[in-house]
Amino acid sequence: MAENGFKNTVESLFAGMDSFLSTKTVVGEAVTIGETTLLPLVDVTFGVGAGAFLDGNKNSAGGGMGGKMSPSAVLVIGPNGTRLVNVRNQDALTKILDMVPDLADKFVKKDLPEECSKEE
Repeated sequence: MAENGFKNTVESLFAGMDSFLSTKTVVGEAVTIGETTLLPLVDVTFGVGAGAFLDGNKNSAGGGMGGKMSPSAVLVIGPNGTRLVNVRNQDALTKILDMVPDLADKFVKKDLPEECSKEE
């Protein structure tokens, strides 16, 4: 009987896991800025625990799961090629801006009136 409770508990833990765990969990949504596409890569860790206990007429079963997601790298795809930027142990935004210095210029030039951009 305890085995049946354990089996049901484990099946319940894994049922529906595919609804929140997909390929987009590891490879994030692409962000395109001008001619450059940024593709975030994420480390995903999951842990699962379950148990069952049979004591006379009492059956007990329980389980739980936990997960952790952390950014690991960004794939930068641009006109000058493709680069993998490691963002672990550093500020991700700063590293991306360091690797793609012309992004700020593209935004500024779009917002300036035509006569200002011609002076450059």
